[in-house]
Amino acid sequence: MSGPLPWSLRTTEIPQTGLHKTVLATEAERSSVARALGLVSCEAIDADYTVRALGAGRYRLAGTLRARVTQACVATLEPIAQEIAEVFEVQFWPPGALTETGEEEVEVSSVPDVEPIDHGTIEVGRVVFETLSAALDPYPRKSGATLEWQDPESAEEPGASGPFAALKKLKDQT
Repeated sequence: MSGPLPWSLRTTEIPQTGLHKTVLATEAERSSVARALGLVSCEAIDADYTVRALGAGRYRLAGTLRARVTQACVATLEPIAQEIAEVFEVQFWPPGALTETGEEEVEVSSVPDVEPIDHGTIEVGRVVFETLSAALDPYPRKSGATLEWQDPESAEEPGASGPFAALKKLKDQT
């Protein structure tokens, strides 16, 4: 895998009784995640997960992601520390077992997340990365932070903004 977290398992490595694993991201992996997600920094990422065979070449990956990251405030650009704890569960099926749902209506919450097993590999790192990405605050804002933006063109003249300011500028040009 070429993603920020190259954690993968070969299906041949998974015993019939299942596999339990805890993985800690290295400094290089954390830096790669921070770059990919536009973070100020990524201090820690760890995943504790279990992979179990479901039969017919299918597997269930379930676990917990824990991370400490720093994002920039959207108003002040000051760093904001964030701790994340998320649960994930995904089923991996052989490519031939993935079928289209067709025309029938299916409730989204009733269908498990299903990913293909690509070349006999379960991409744990991709699942962890996507879970982390979805858990991030898209607009982090420091408590009490406000954005006081002013149009640079109207900054010279007080009262130069409003619905008639643009018309006045046009009138002055003629």
